[in-house]
Amino acid sequence: MKKTAYRILLPLFVTAICFVTSCHKTDNEVLTPTITSFTPSSGVVGSTVFISGTNFNTTASGNSVTFNGTNASVSAASTSQLTVVVPSGATTGKISVTVNSNSVTSATDFTVTTATTNPPSITSFSPSGGVIGATVIVTGTNFSTTPSNNTISFNGTVATVTAATTTQLTTTVPTGATTGKISVTVNSNTTAATSTSDFTVTSSSSTDCSTATTPIAKIVCLANAFKATLSASQVSTLQLDYTFARAKTWSNLPASMSPRIGIQLGSLTSTQLAAAKELIKAITSTTVANEGWDEVQQVWAADDYLLANGGGSAYGSGNYYLAFLGTPSETGTFEILETGHHKTVANTYINGVLVGATPHFEAVEPISFTSGSTTIAPISQERDAFVAFLAGLSTSQLTSAKSSSTFTDLVLTPGKEWQFPTSFVGLQGNTLTSDQKQLLINVIKTYTNDIDDANAAAFLATYTADLDNTYILYSGTTSMNTKNDYFRIAGQKVWIEFIVAGGIVIPSGVHFHSVWRDRLTDYGGTKG
Repeated sequence: MKKTAYRILLPLFVTAICFVTSCHKTDNEVLTPTITSFTPSSGVVGSTVFISGTNFNTTASGNSVTFNGTNASVSAASTSQLTVVVPSGATTGKISVTVNSNSVTSATDFTVTTATTNPPSITSFSPSGGVIGATVIVTGTNFSTTPSNNTISFNGTVATVTAATTTQLTTTVPTGATTGKISVTVNSNTTAATSTSDFTVTSSSSTDCSTATTPIAKIVCLANAFKATLSASQVSTLQLDYTFARAKTWSNLPASMSPRIGIQLGSLTSTQLAAAKELIKAITSTTVANEGWDEVQQVWAADDYLLANGGGSAYGSGNYYLAFLGTPSETGTFEILETGHHKTVANTYINGVLVGATPHFEAVEPISFTSGSTTIAPISQERDAFVAFLAGLSTSQLTSAKSSSTFTDLVLTPGKEWQFPTSFVGLQGNTLTSDQKQLLINVIKTYTNDIDDANAAAFLATYTADLDNTYILYSGTTSMNTKNDYFRIAGQKVWIEFIVAGGIVIPSGVHFHSVWRDRLTDYGGTKG
């Protein structure tokens, strides 16, 4: 019996000893650190480097870091990141981290650079003022292409550089900044560049963009004022990198059927929405009735009508979106895109100039309705101008202008980018009398007048100079209010289409679709 008990207890005793030993080993085991990356990949002595990895000691002094064998000081530590400074005497080579005698070495070299011998300079900055959080572009020379190697401050308050080239830094006005000079230092060079003029820090509630000296300065000011009302996550939704793929994200369908980019107007607070509207007003006309900003508001009102009259939640002004593609600035490229079911405004700016105001899409259903004592008919002026032009043609001219084809939609619908027909058909402009040409100009005005006045005049002048080489085509009736009625203007640059489509939410009626494009400057000339 004792022998049997011994045989049973002995394995249990051994197992218990092994269990205790194993547990004791696990409790005291030190995990080996890893290095997954470090940023920046190069820098001068004294610059800050962030090392990412695992199993670091949360006490800074519990980590030993070397740059190619030269000890560095760790200023902050977490289990996954160390903050260190490139030590004096460091040379190009691997970064090593040691925690409790366990070491790891980076897979790639950190390159130790020398401080630039040419001090930086500041030639300009844009805008000249803004709220905390506003984006500022500083232009100059001898900047580092590594953002963290540039130190920028607003009247002594340090800001974060988010993008950098040798001639341009992108930053945001930091919390605590006050009105004063902007200064930049690069690497460990002690010579700072200081702006000749002050940057004016304003409060979001007191931003006055009416004092802007140029239209683009006002647009940039209003864009920054709008951003200042948003949270960081909202700004990241609003402002995106400029790409053609994003620029062409518009449609004639509700956003629930064809998703948009940017921030949804319906998600904004009343203060944020008011700031967004001020910006949209600035990029559209405010002086021509039923065009520009007036037209935008009426199209929104028509979508609200559809929401309230059977369309459902897919419709409504809250389902329109606003996006910044690129950073609004007086330099560089950016687009302001306002888009939704029946309105798309796509203004592209390069170095402060509006180089493209198209594609510009407008539509409405129903074509007219009354809200209180106000008649909402945002595209009536366009339709009336078509009718007046056709009424001014002779019988033979109407015959030349009329197409035998039946159109059920626009030719260059959303998604048909840069697919302009290569042949021109219809009535040529060089056959028109001066009065008829004026009627044609009146048609074109109903589109160019949708943008700000100065740029509207410039685009109209370009199209007017090309009237002789412009062709007019129509199909259906000359009343332009019957389903499948179609009108087109096709020049060497200008392209305008209008179609009377069947009712969607209100099947018994019709609705209008129209698009203004430009053969040369759609999307500011961007094709991919």
